[in-house]
Amino acid sequence: MLKKAGPQIQCQVKPPLFTYCFRLSGCMVTEEGCCYLSSALNSNPSHLRELDLSYNHPGESGVRLLSDLLNHPNCTLDKLNVDHGGEFRITAGLHKYFCDLTMDPDTANTKLILSEENRKVTYVDEDQPYPDHPERFNKRPHVLCREHLSGRCYWEAEWSGQADISVTYKGICRKGKGAECVFGFNEISWCLICSDEPFALWSDYRHIDTRITSGSCRKVGVYVDISAGTLSFYSISDTHTLTHIYTFNTTFTDTPYVGFGFMIHDLNSTLTLCQSETFANNATDVTSE
Repeated sequence: MLKKAGPQIQCQVKPPLFTYCFRLSGCMVTEEGCCYLSSALNSNPSHLRELDLSYNHPGESGVRLLSDLLNHPNCTLDKLNVDHGGEFRITAGLHKYFCDLTMDPDTANTKLILSEENRKVTYVDEDQPYPDHPERFNKRPHVLCREHLSGRCYWEAEWSGQADISVTYKGICRKGKGAECVFGFNEISWCLICSDEPFALWSDYRHIDTRITSGSCRKVGVYVDISAGTLSFYSISDTHTLTHIYTFNTTFTDTPYVGFGFMIHDLNSTLTLCQSETFANNATDVTSE
């Protein structure tokens, strides 16, 4: 049994004797918490085989202590997961899964201008002098991010006008105007449409209406859990409260990427990726739709 005291996690009772897998992923376990956990496992032999401490902050000493358990004669542990660790993981809510994204200029349609170190995209009427590239969207005003998604990822974006926020596989078609090139209009992409109207979604050519509006704050949050097969969208208020818009449940069969786009009539619309420092000190309460 575990007790959480602020960012620290202390073991108060020995782990159950017949626990084969102990999952503490994203539970804000610190270096000190790992010390207590290591001590408990050393002094109380159990049948524990797997310990999942991903998305925590065990620190170097915490990782070393727990890694030593793999060779301890009194411990049956044979799998330890401390991936995706770091101090910023000691954060409540989805922000612990923040990922830093930038847009890929080689994929940007010629009517899109990238700025602010490739974190902002603006849809304009004039073609930009971009060189030909096999990965560029040549007809649709779309752009992909450079980084792929893995594990659990969260990001936020602000928009003006109307913009589409998508998760898609890299294999999405880039040439032509057909549905195979449009976010949400094929079976390999999922899309949220952001505008003054209530949010709407598209996936596999299926339209999903919602009653949730953005209000005065034009910002959304997106959370992806690859292994769980979930893609969730949230509306973010001026007080940094997250309201759940919709969750897609799927099985990711390829590596997903983030994409942004605009419809033909959305000239001068913009979309900007938020950086971690923009919201590092803001609370994040999640409410149901």
